[in-house]
Amino acid sequence: MANSIKTAQFLIESRLADAARGNADACFDLGIAYSCGTGGVDIDLIEAHKWFNLAALAGSEQGQSLRAEIAEDMTAREIAEAQRQARAWLADTSTRRAA
Repeated sequence: MANSIKTAQFLIESRLADAARGNADACFDLGIAYSCGTGGVDIDLIEAHKWFNLAALAGSEQGQSLRAEIAEDMTAREIAEAQRQARAWLADTSTRRAA
């Protein structure tokens, strides 16, 4: 059990690192993880929407589709929060890449 948890944590950390470099597939994978509760994370539709949004911005049509799909199960306030978090992620990663 401990190995599977460590493996799941490694996969999430790896995907986060790739997402920080602008990898659309990594953003999509994180959206899947948070929308389904895979990879050792809890289901979190705000976080999932954020990652699908970032995937869509990086050109993922699947990210666009799943972002719209989960938005149907979210309130307007939750969607606004997910969008705010996506903008913050973009600003933070842009700042780190420029440094």
